[in-house]
Amino acid sequence: MTVRALRLLEAFTPDRRELTLTELAHRAGLPLTTTHRLVNDLAGWGAVERDVDGRYRIGLRLWEIASLAPRGLGLREAALPFLEDLFQVTQENVQLAVREGLDVVYVERIAGHSAVPVLTRVGGRFAMPPTGVGLVLLAHAPADVQETVLESPLQRFTERTITSPRELRRVLAEVRRTGIAISDRQVTMDALSIGAPVYGATGDVVAAVSIVVRAPRPQRASLIPVVRAAARGISRVLRAPAMSPPSRPLRPDPER
Repeated sequence: MTVRALRLLEAFTPDRRELTLTELAHRAGLPLTTTHRLVNDLAGWGAVERDVDGRYRIGLRLWEIASLAPRGLGLREAALPFLEDLFQVTQENVQLAVREGLDVVYVERIAGHSAVPVLTRVGGRFAMPPTGVGLVLLAHAPADVQETVLESPLQRFTERTITSPRELRRVLAEVRRTGIAISDRQVTMDALSIGAPVYGATGDVVAAVSIVVRAPRPQRASLIPVVRAAARGISRVLRAPAMSPPSRPLRPDPER
């Protein structure tokens, strides 16, 4: 029953946030009677809600439980002051992401009113290779994860998307060497992303922070220090013995 209930929850997507009982049954591949019983159980617990028109949507109780995920809430709390400062300094899209399997999962995003539109959303997944945060996370992922990605077909989003495993391998080595990833118009032809790694208590890369700016951006080198400073600030908080309200530098650390 648990697996079938989860299949019903998976039927909801960013473009289908409200579904009828029949639509839920069809998308989950379940009989209507089974769907009706399971949806009633989910609604009683608060995982889904029913509106006045009889359509269902994800319930607030599910969000409350999901917010307890340590890689989401704790990381977000540590990072948010630095993300806000990064946004104030640049007025550009700011993103925080972690790796889940072979995908990027976005934990937080701050969007500017006049910033370039992006395809990402909080809680959303995206392929690692074409994104700034994804390149960071892939570059520091275990070797078997890297090889799985490199041996799989690389999806092309634009004419500039890297689809050659050999070229991607070279880029990942450069990310590890410099500590910075730059994705130049690999997802959309009007966006450039600059990402940097966030280190956890054990010294492993646990997340990545990035800004997404309008491309082309001739002065992109000037943005690297502020992205790096934000990532270092978050890393310092995560490495601290006990999390306390972090100081919030409005300017990047001096280059070391």
